[in-house]
Amino acid sequence: MSGHVFIATSLDGYIARPDGDIGWLLARDDPNEDHGYDAFIADKDAIVMGRGSYEKVATFDPWPYDRPVLVLSRRLAGTPVPDRLRGKVRFADLAPPEAMRVLEQEGARRVYVDGGQVVQAFLRAGLVEDMVITTVPVLIGSGRPLFGALPADRDLSLVASRSFPSGLVQSTYRVQP
Repeated sequence: MSGHVFIATSLDGYIARPDGDIGWLLARDDPNEDHGYDAFIADKDAIVMGRGSYEKVATFDPWPYDRPVLVLSRRLAGTPVPDRLRGKVRFADLAPPEAMRVLEQEGARRVYVDGGQVVQAFLRAGLVEDMVITTVPVLIGSGRPLFGALPADRDLSLVASRSFPSGLVQSTYRVQP
């Protein structure tokens, strides 16, 4: 069972503005560039995300995922899933280890971990194997950080790095045990 991150961040380390807006990211996403998402998601069995990510993605039409999504949220746990997302999404108030155990019992082996607080929690729990981080060449000044406090340093090994004509830089890191 392993967790894997694929996420974009501003050069100053934010994944969204304080209000969750990601317009700065979408405005710089060149549809002619293949940033590797399809290859990344191809071997993932499930997706775990936080409430903030879910609330942003829930505004997309159509729903962008073809894998089961587990939203970790104290606030949403126990509330009904919107009709259009029934069978695609579920809400739970679980810590990362419990979430991974539930998904493993359901047959998942490789899980896409998404959302700043969820990524941080999975890193603290030692449940992230690797991270693909795309850095967008923009400073937004404040917002929701990708990384937060950790109980100890987490060593990473650079696996690969590449740049795109749009100016995006994508680096893949293996998280050391």
